[in-house]
Order: sequence, then structure tokens, then C-alpha cells
Amino acid sequence: MNIVGLSGSRVGSKTRTAMEYTLGVVAEKYPDVQTTLIDLAEYDVQFSDGRDYREYEGDTKYVTQTIMDADAIIIGTPIFQASIPATLKNIFDLIPVNAFQDKVVSMLVTAGSPKHYLIVEQQLKPILCYMKAQVVQTYVFIEAKDFNQKEIINDDVLFRIDHLVEDTEVLFETYKKIRQQKEAVYHV
Repeated sequence: MNIVGLSGSRVGSKTRTAMEYTLGVVAEKYPDVQTTLIDLAEYDVQFSDGRDYREYEGDTKYVTQTIMDADAIIIGTPIFQASIPATLKNIFDLIPVNAFQDKVVSMLVTAGSPKHYLIVEQQLKPILCYMKAQVVQTYVFIEAKDFNQKEIINDDVLFRIDHLVEDTEVLFETYKKIRQQKEAVYHV
């Protein structure tokens, strides 16, 4: 299994901190799982211009190809101005509509206000469903007060991250078995 952690902003440290912790939990619980962290702050990703993602070069090609090759994706995003960052939306624009078909996608959200949980429900989940993702329905919502000096200090958040990792693995294995059963029927 190949999990990509996508930190969907070019600014701030909270989302990156949460993503690093989450991928650490994956490595601890599932040592055979390959993980890759893509922090969009570290890449020079072009704006989508409608080309096929394979036609881009450099960082844009690397980021999109890595996402396309993943079995599961954990998206980390801050909420800015009651919306997801443009850098994350650009990634969705760069890859095909069916990019997440047969992929499990789970989410971590960092925000300054407890009311921003609605952004996940009203913006992010619909995009992921449109792109054919098998979405882990529960997500981890982390407020600024849950961090101190680039560390998560709320034990409940750490507990929820552990469960998110487990739910991502379980959903992946479940859909894998379903796909195998369907393929077996067609190959008989």
C-alpha cells in the first residue's frame, strides 16, 4: 500500500505538523506501508491550464504523478477565508476528474474557528466525491488552540488521528477485497 500525505498550503506550519505526525502514526502502525509527504510549500507547482497532468514537467509532474500513483491519500488542509487554499484546489484542477477512483481519501483540517468544519462538508467532500474518491467519512478537525510550538498538545486530537489512520487502512483493505471479488466474477 502506498499512502501520500498532501499538505495543501504554501504557508503556515500547523497543517505540516499534523501531516508529519499522521504519517508517523502510519509508519508505526503499518510498517509495510510506503508513505510520501508532499508539502506544497516545498514545490513550485504550475497553475492548471487544462493540459493532461502527464504533459507538465518538474515539480508539477512529480506532485501530480505521485498523487496518481497512490493507493490512499491523506489530505491536510488549513481553512483560509472560509475556504480551502487555492494551492489545494489547483491540485484538484491539475489531475483528471476520475483521479481518485479506487483510492481512499481521508482528511485532516486545521482552522482558527470551530465553525470552519463546515468547509469540509460543503466544499472538500463534494470535490472528492466528484473525483470518485472513496472518502473516509470521519475527519480530524484541529483548531489553533490544539497546537503549541509546532506540536499537537491535545490528546483527543492525537487519539482521533490514530483512528483516522486506522479507518484509512481498513477502508482501503475493504475496497480492495470488493474490487478483487468483482474482478473474480468477470474472469470466471
